[in-house]
Parts: sequence; C-alpha cells; structure tokens
Amino acid sequence: MEHQIIKFRNIFIISVIGLMMAWSLNSCYSDNEEELYPNPTSCDTTNISYSGTVVSILQNSCYSCHNAVNQQGGIVLDNYNDLQTVINNGSFRGSINHLSGYSPMPQGGEKLSDCNLTLINKWLDDGAFNN
Repeated sequence: MEHQIIKFRNIFIISVIGLMMAWSLNSCYSDNEEELYPNPTSCDTTNISYSGTVVSILQNSCYSCHNAVNQQGGIVLDNYNDLQTVINNGSFRGSINHLSGYSPMPQGGEKLSDCNLTLINKWLDDGAFNN
C-alpha cells in the first residue's frame, strides 16, 4: 500500500510540474495580432519626399548597380538630376513596376515591396520633386 501511495505521489508531482511548465511556456507567448498578421494597408503615404523617403529605398535597392562609379546600363540613380532623366523617359517607373517593355528592376532580384512601390509611385504621381 505504501508503494502505491509513493507511486501516486510521484505521478501527482510529475503532473503538477508538467502543468506548471506548460503554463509557463504558454505565458511567454504573445498573441499580438498586428505582429502575427501585419496589415498590408499600413503603408504610410503621408509626407513622402525625395530625401526622406525615396532616397532610402533607392539606397537599399538600386545604388549598388546604378551609381556614379558603377553605371550599369549607363543609368545613374544616386543623384536627383540623373534620376530625373530616367523618370522623364518613363523607364524608371516601368522598370521598378515590372511593366511590359521595360527591364524589370532590381535585375536578378525580387521586385520592390508593395509599400515601397506605392511610396515611389505616389512621389512620381505628385511631381517627383527634389524635396
């Protein structure tokens, strides 16, 4: 009988420890819906500017191939004046949006994120000012 009591006690202790571990692991989990399911419409299109918005996108996605030193395709995007040239002939918008008839950019890479495309296209639609 004493053996059964010890066995029961051990099972009880193990069960309690198991429940405590399960509870502690569960309590560390954060169910933040915004982090789990980011809102695709959360792209902030207010206050878009060349210097504050567009330059950083171009630095991360374009400058390595299209700068004053490395002018792939004869295209320079690391300054506003040269960027204006490809904006004015339509190749900038056509390439970043992967439109038919244009070389899709970044070449050999993934298309810019929807948010980055939205930001650049809005800047272009608003006049592509050097602001």
